[in-house]
Amino acid sequence: MLQIIPIRDLKNTSKISQMCKESNDPIYITKNGYGDMVIMSMEVYKEKMFMLDVYDRLMAAEEQIRLGRTSDANSSVKSIREKYNV
Repeated sequence: MLQIIPIRDLKNTSKISQMCKESNDPIYITKNGYGDMVIMSMEVYKEKMFMLDVYDRLMAAEEQIRLGRTSDANSSVKSIREKYNV
């Protein structure tokens, strides 16, 4: 659930910390009625960063496919066996 709180509520750090731990979404902080910051628990942050990395890798893979820099499994295995004398 989207949570938006005013910046003055940041004074109660233990309450904010508890809110972050209970929420799976970022908490948006407003200042003078406008968006100012976003806070989240370390677990949510790590998950978001992991997913960002996954998306980056998928985009890179799709680019390799678009450029035709792919090979089938048989060719890949043959190349690896030749390279490492397996």
